[in-house]
Amino acid sequence: MRINKSILLLLKTYLIVLSVFSIFRVILFLTELDLLDFEEVQILTIVQSFIMGIRFDIVISGYILFLPAFVLLILEIIRVNSKIVEQIIFYWIFILFTVAFIISSADIPYFNQFYDRFSIGAFEWIENFDFVVSMIVQEPRYFLIIIPFLILVTLFYFLLRKFFSQKKESVKINIALNTVISLLFLAIMFIGIRGRVQEKSPIQIGTAYFSDNSFLNKLGLNPVFTLMRSYLDSFNKDNSEIHLMDDQEAIEKVQHYLNIKNPEYSSPIARKVQFDTIQDSKPNVVIVIMEAMSAAKMSRYGNKKNLTPFLDSLSHNSIYFENIYTAGKHTFNGIFSTLFSFPALYRQHTMKNIHKYDGISSSLKNIGYSTTYFTTHDSQFDNVEGFLRANDFQNIISQADYPLSEVKTTLGVPDDYMFRYSVPEISKLAKEDKPFFVTFMTASDHGPFYIPEYFHPKNSDIKDQIVEYADWSLHRFIQLASKEDWFDNTIFIFIADHGAPLNATYDIPLNYFHSPLIFYAPKIFKSNKQYKNIGSQIDIYPTLMGLINQGYVNNTLGIDLIHQKRKYAIINDDDKIGIIDSMYLCIMKSDNNLQLFKYRDKDKTNYFEHNKSKAFKMADYAKSNMQVHQNMLLSGETSLRNKLNIK
Repeated sequence: MRINKSILLLLKTYLIVLSVFSIFRVILFLTELDLLDFEEVQILTIVQSFIMGIRFDIVISGYILFLPAFVLLILEIIRVNSKIVEQIIFYWIFILFTVAFIISSADIPYFNQFYDRFSIGAFEWIENFDFVVSMIVQEPRYFLIIIPFLILVTLFYFLLRKFFSQKKESVKINIALNTVISLLFLAIMFIGIRGRVQEKSPIQIGTAYFSDNSFLNKLGLNPVFTLMRSYLDSFNKDNSEIHLMDDQEAIEKVQHYLNIKNPEYSSPIARKVQFDTIQDSKPNVVIVIMEAMSAAKMSRYGNKKNLTPFLDSLSHNSIYFENIYTAGKHTFNGIFSTLFSFPALYRQHTMKNIHKYDGISSSLKNIGYSTTYFTTHDSQFDNVEGFLRANDFQNIISQADYPLSEVKTTLGVPDDYMFRYSVPEISKLAKEDKPFFVTFMTASDHGPFYIPEYFHPKNSDIKDQIVEYADWSLHRFIQLASKEDWFDNTIFIFIADHGAPLNATYDIPLNYFHSPLIFYAPKIFKSNKQYKNIGSQIDIYPTLMGLINQGYVNNTLGIDLIHQKRKYAIINDDDKIGIIDSMYLCIMKSDNNLQLFKYRDKDKTNYFEHNKSKAFKMADYAKSNMQVHQNMLLSGETSLRNKLNIK
């Protein structure tokens, strides 16, 4: 009888696939080296991260190999040699691991963009598959990932083919012993799949969090594991419709936070906002939502590369808010929360289904404003156009409106061209004898990067160059606008859709959410003011209404940052929530596990045990606000327009 060649084949396969997974992990590590401070991180911790990665790789490898192992070992025991079965098993192993390697490749740019391992969130844009593929194909950096993928898959194919074709010498071994060895091998595989020897629970994503370095914790995960985990979690209704606390309890808490004592409307949070004097003249309003413009890119916050000279200058000559945080990590979060003043809800794509909201566009249109939205690319992406049109945006200007010769990438025209195109269009709006509300969504600071030949950056890294270009484009827009008659009576608002993971002290990278917030109107605001209080992207609408002195019904979770004080800002990181005030960052994970950090000091100590009451208060704030938003969505209370007979 032959030696158990199947076990040898499986061991060789394990070795090669673990090596491939490790190579992808090395590539990810090398592409994100700037996230590590080697003066703080020990080499041993890095090694432990890679060892943790092998544990997760073994889990995924075991899932793929367990059925082939079972079949091969049965055939070995009963001494049957079937070429057909071996061929089926060969292609099973090759195809499934190739898919796993594709996911591992895609995980690298995904992590670079979102500071998270691959998950079901990557498929939010499946309806715009061709758009996403175009973005990838047009980004040269991604070919540096495709090339090793093709090499590794080719090598894997030939090695696997060699393993299956090798002949082994036969030795005598009894069936009983062969059976015992096979069962033992399957048992070891099963333990590998569980990832732990403890009976209570198998390996979890949280198992990878062994250190106080968030990047190395994430590095230890396998992207196939995180994708499958997020996919399985998506079937849990709690992940589509959140149930964080009792609806009535949440309403009462939020009413307390918003100082609503005697609700006047069917909506639990609607409150009438009136001013002592109503401003007769209505200034124009322009909001520029800036792609990936983290506050950390500005010199004001310590960046030494001089990437944003215009924004830095503007921040000192405006009404400026220093501690503003975006609601989420995706562009659709940024558009939605900026314009409609509600927080993000975990992985829910709030703009995919059309709901009516009482946001900026509806309120301004109601008092006589025209409403227009400019984007550089396809307005249908993320269902933006449909959602905005349903929420009182009258004009949508997008890639279809620009000359084809100016479209440079799948993200459409460069930022500065959109601005140049917009100025005469806005001037037409200004002649309609009514104030205008215009929103811009820039895109240049998102791959595929394109820098026009007429712009000459000072930095050498493309990621820095594109920030320089984005800032220059903003400056060019203001220069052009300042020559128009409508400029003196216009308030310009600058906010990021989200930031960028430039560095990460905690599991939630605050640079991904910390945004500049600028209200600029040199002829309207008589003095420049700087505010240090905590604020959120969702506060732009109420703050604007306060600045223009127009009464309205605030049916949102935003507040006027000039006349009110926000207790906490809520930031959504898809599978976890951050709650932040002037000193503490509380991280609330999906299993209700809480962590508490003194982020101002970049202190990695978890103070939860030292200050549980603070952590629970912060978590309650986030849960109640998010639950109220969910409840209003389900009950149709996000808009009172029809019920108040507001046209």
